[in-house]
Amino acid sequence: MFIGEYQHALDPKNRIIVPAKLRDGLGNKFVITKGLDGCLYAYPLDEWRILEDKLKTLPLTNKDARSFVRFFFSGACEVELDKQGRGLIPQNLKEYAGIEKDIVSIGVLSRVEIWSKEKWSEYNESNIDFDSIAEKMNDLGI
Repeated sequence: MFIGEYQHALDPKNRIIVPAKLRDGLGNKFVITKGLDGCLYAYPLDEWRILEDKLKTLPLTNKDARSFVRFFFSGACEVELDKQGRGLIPQNLKEYAGIEKDIVSIGVLSRVEIWSKEKWSEYNESNIDFDSIAEKMNDLGI
């Protein structure tokens, strides 16, 4: 399980340096892809396989299902970390997430979300009504 918020930056060679606490769960090789809300999602290989299996069950005849699967898989790639915990994020994913230098990585249960510092700040400063969201979660049994 991933938890916490970590602020860091791309190194001079445009590699992400994965914080040690997140690296332990992600492993030396993981999958990174476009996420929702303008961030990137990073999944350990075993969690990615679980997601793959779930998405395989979506009906091919459903347009929204096809679009959703395309969204996640078209940008997905494996990232392998070096011994210092650095890995290269492909340019198309950096552009999608608006990542230039400063990064915020957050643990979100089974995945890590990677945000540009600017987008993460905007998200946190937006007028999200967490009380209303909490009520909806209660309706879902949480």
